[in-house]
Amino acid sequence: MSEHNDLNMLLFHPPSKKPQLMNPVVLAYIGDAVFELLVRQYLISLPNQKSHHLHREATKFVSAKGQKRTLDLWQPHLTEEEADIVRRGRNSKSGTPPKNADLADYRLATALESLVGYLYYEGRITRLNELLAIALGEQEKQ
Repeated sequence: MSEHNDLNMLLFHPPSKKPQLMNPVVLAYIGDAVFELLVRQYLISLPNQKSHHLHREATKFVSAKGQKRTLDLWQPHLTEEEADIVRRGRNSKSGTPPKNADLADYRLATALESLVGYLYYEGRITRLNELLAIALGEQEKQ
């Protein structure tokens, strides 16, 4: 097996339940990490790799406000199933928002993270890439 194929198996532990049965907050927990990893990988692929620049650019995506903007871009492209996951995530009790986040933005960020977690655990990596391309394409135009 090549080293590249080994990366595909890197530390993946499937959840104990089907993603459809998981609490949206739990999906958001993993979705937060997956989304941040995807954004960081994208940023590292770009020419300017100074740490301060990377952090500043990542914050545009991974903050509650940035995730709300991304979800707004994704909404017209979501399937009925994906929109349902987003609704469940938005309506879940996910704790108190950070001091610098608006409650509405925080709930929408949780909704995005729930969708990312769901798609990740469903193994729909191609779909995650499609949605991320939508977000990144719009970001590059700004």
